Amino acid sequence: MHKVQVYFIGAGTGDPELITVKGKRLIQEADLVLYAGSLVPQALVTEAKPEARVEDSSPMTLEQTHALIMATVAQGGMVARVHTGDPSLYGAVREQARLLEVESVAWEQVPGVSAVFAAAGAAKESLTIPELRQSLIVTRAPGRTPVPESESLRSLAAHKAAMAVYLSGSDVETVVSELQAGGLDGETLIIAAHRLGWPGEKVVRSTLAEIAEDMEPGMERQTVFLILPGEGGGVSRLYAEGFSHGFRP
Repeated sequence: MHKVQVYFIGAGTGDPELITVKGKRLIQEADLVLYAGSLVPQALVTEAKPEARVEDSSPMTLEQTHALIMATVAQGGMVARVHTGDPSLYGAVREQARLLEVESVAWEQVPGVSAVFAAAGAAKESLTIPELRQSLIVTRAPGRTPVPESESLRSLAAHKAAMAVYLSGSDVETVVSELQAGGLDGETLIIAAHRLGWPGEKVVRSTLAEIAEDMEPGMERQTVFLILPGEGGGVSRLYAEGFSHGFRP
């Protein structure tokens, strides 16, 4: 097995403390820290060792970031490629990893806290509620990157499950109209969470009917929507007196 030389690290949503212990350690050990400065707070990369090379990838192309990574790999060094949130969601890991695999460079992916969970925490909401919502759909509205027709907001809304809609703050009207066309009523709870973990984060609680008016200027980017249909719901059986399991008769 090859020694891992490149780590794709989820840095969380913006709060420098919302990174895994492993992710922070790898940043501290890396010879090259390559991070998306438009989305990843600089406080995270200040953890790099003094002799490490620290570069903002925001203005770079895929070819340029790959060349930087390979220069470090060629010298036997280790790379921390730092992504916002979790690298597996709406990231660009796949195309970067493919280039590494062509050159037989071993890589690993380190999970991070995604905006959906940070938003639920900031709003003090449960995504799943017994007998009401037991599924979570993570999706986005179409934009410059299209969405398969089978995964349109309209068709997904019909499930009445909890939804997290990413990368769609600039087109809230489309989000609202598609969700309503899928069967969600105007009173459905929606939370717009903007720049979670950053100074000046905003969390707006509203309804589908009113969210477009309630969103504040500047929330077009870095906003995730939580759509939470239904009211009420049951209570978890886990701690119920008459519910036995392996640790309680």
